[in-house]
Parts: sequence; structure tokens; C-alpha cells
Amino acid sequence: MFVDSHCHLDRLKKNDDELVETVAAAKKRKVEHMLCVAVSVKEFNEMKAKVSKFDNVSMSCGVHPLHNEDVCSYDELLAHVKQDDVVAVGETGLDYFYSAETKEIQKQSFVDHIKVANVVRKPLIIHTRDAHKDTIELLNQHREPSTVGVLHCFTESLEMAREAMEMGFYISISGIVTFASAKELQDTVKHIPLDRLLIETDSPWLAPVPHRGKENEPANVVDVAHFIAQLRGISVVELAAATTANFYKLFSMVAKPNV
Repeated sequence: MFVDSHCHLDRLKKNDDELVETVAAAKKRKVEHMLCVAVSVKEFNEMKAKVSKFDNVSMSCGVHPLHNEDVCSYDELLAHVKQDDVVAVGETGLDYFYSAETKEIQKQSFVDHIKVANVVRKPLIIHTRDAHKDTIELLNQHREPSTVGVLHCFTESLEMAREAMEMGFYISISGIVTFASAKELQDTVKHIPLDRLLIETDSPWLAPVPHRGKENEPANVVDVAHFIAQLRGISVVELAAATTANFYKLFSMVAKPNV
């Protein structure tokens, strides 16, 4: 069984009936659970209304670093994240590739997310791009030792992955790894310990080969898993078992399905 550790079901261009079909299609491919990740606190309730009806979908709450217009106060973030059906804080983080001019806004928001995670004792979901130094520094400065999480849709260096893993973080790999241009990432994935690896779609974006050019869906996490298994020279059964176990260990509020 597989888990899509990071998707945005509310961002799919689908009506309610089509979304039901999408979740069913994922289940048919043995994707037993999906984590729907918020990018805006302002839009969280709308997201919740769309996905809370699915017993195999859990939710996070936070503000994406590129959604600067949606940055909220520490208190507002805390109030949302304290909800029992919120299993993680984020996504949050730093993106200097697309928005280096908003560094200070991003950094303050990231610090607020880290501090909230410390209080609620829920894992952080971190987006990081071209911000290696500041991401690690802010985690070291503000994170309590018990606060862990995941660097999602990871495309940065093996050095950064190792620094994060030393803090207890997991590394999540998306369909980018299947791209012909992703040779460096493919090499990095070979060196990430299996007990620190997660897989994701980040749907509706970044559809893996052979779905390039189409809207991505959680079912496609199976294609990510097959590619990584082949890359590492292991069976997809072993890869699925490890990444699924890692997911439930990190996101401990998510109940494992009855088998």
C-alpha cells in the first residue's frame, strides 16, 4: 500500500463528484491515504469542506512561503493548527528562487510556524528552494528538539538533506525525480536512508513520467514509487512498505486503516 504524503486536492480542477472519483482512483491503485496540505490559512475552511468527507484524507494548515498576501498572525495560525483534525503545520518554509524580494516576510512567517509546531507538537511540512542556509539556521534557532517534520518536494543538495535528517526530519520526493533533467536529484535519492524517505505527488502540479503535461493526481504517487524503487535497486513492495511506515511514524495523529 502507498501513501501520498503531500497533495493539494482542493487545487484540482474538479467538481465534488469528480473529486470523489479522483480519491477512488487513488484507492484503486492501492494509495491508502493522502495528506491534503494547506497553502493559505484564509482558504483552510474551504479546503476542509472539500476533503473532510474522505476518511482516507487528512489535513494540514499553514501558509506557503509564496502566498505572502495570506500571511497571518501567530495567534491566528495557532488557533487553526490546534484543531483536532489538523495533523501537521504547513506548508511553510522559504522560497528564494521565485520570491527572493520577500525574504523577511517569509522568514517571519516560517519562524511563527516553527514556534506553533513547538506548542502543538505537530510535525512541520517545509517547502525550501534556494534557501538552504536560512532554512537550516531558522530551524536550529527556533525549533525545540522534539519538533520534527519533512522537507517536501525535495530538490536541494544531499548536504541539506543530511543536515535536516540529523534533526530528525524526513525527505519527501515528488514526481520531479522522474524528469530526465533531474539527474542530480536522482543521485541524491540513492543516498537518503530508506527509513527517512517519503513519497508524494504535490498534485495538481509536477505530474511524473508518464503523465507529464496532465493535471497530477494522488494515484500517480505509485509511479513515483516505482521510479525510486528502480533507481535504488529494490522492489516497489519494499519501497512502499518503508515510505508508508515512515508516514504514519511522522504523522502520528493519522490513524492507520484497518486491514
